Amino acid sequence: MKRFPPIPVPVPLQALNLSRAGLAAHYKKIKPAIKRRISEFRAVIECGREEDIFSELCFCILTANAGAVKCDEAMRELSSLGLIAGGTARQIRPRIKGRARFHNKKADYITGARKLFEAGRGIDVRGKLDKDDIVATRDWLAANIKGYGYKEASHFLRNIGLGREIAILDRHILKNLRKFGVINAIPESLSSRKIYLSVEDKMRRFSRRIGIPMDELDLLFWSMQTGYIFK
Repeated sequence: MKRFPPIPVPVPLQALNLSRAGLAAHYKKIKPAIKRRISEFRAVIECGREEDIFSELCFCILTANAGAVKCDEAMRELSSLGLIAGGTARQIRPRIKGRARFHNKKADYITGARKLFEAGRGIDVRGKLDKDDIVATRDWLAANIKGYGYKEASHFLRNIGLGREIAILDRHILKNLRKFGVINAIPESLSSRKIYLSVEDKMRRFSRRIGIPMDELDLLFWSMQTGYIFK
């Protein structure tokens, strides 16, 4: 499994009251670190192994309602034991318990996803991804992978370098979108495709106005909440 260690970055003073100008200034300070991480993501789809791509897909199953760092630890343990490509749900469950919520269901989701991408003696995720139509690819992922909605599908695509124009609408991002006046209120639910795309479009327009690409803006917002750039 490809390693993406957290990159520590300074959290701006008075981050909760940061203006748009302050946001742009903070982005300029940590831009090299953000660019580095985006480049590492792109390397996954461009030259990574199929298992690396599938590992990111499974990581995004685990992170729903769970902490990314703990889920990454779980995925590394699964990888070291050879359980990502060949483990049963029964073998996977104890390795993710306490790190990801709903570990029983998520173990089943991982083995179910593996079956979806099985090809001969291996796994072929690339063959299911249309890099020329990311929106349709995301629709397909959200519809066919148990445990995935639009947020998880977007997260996966970003983590393999295909998320430049899509949004990962988690609580960190929604909180910041409201803070900067991009949305008036945080939606009660984003399970509706129509609502998700509506908020995403508002974020996209904001991204273009301030000159920060969507995938980089996500990492910027996330780092302001956590103090590091991760995935």
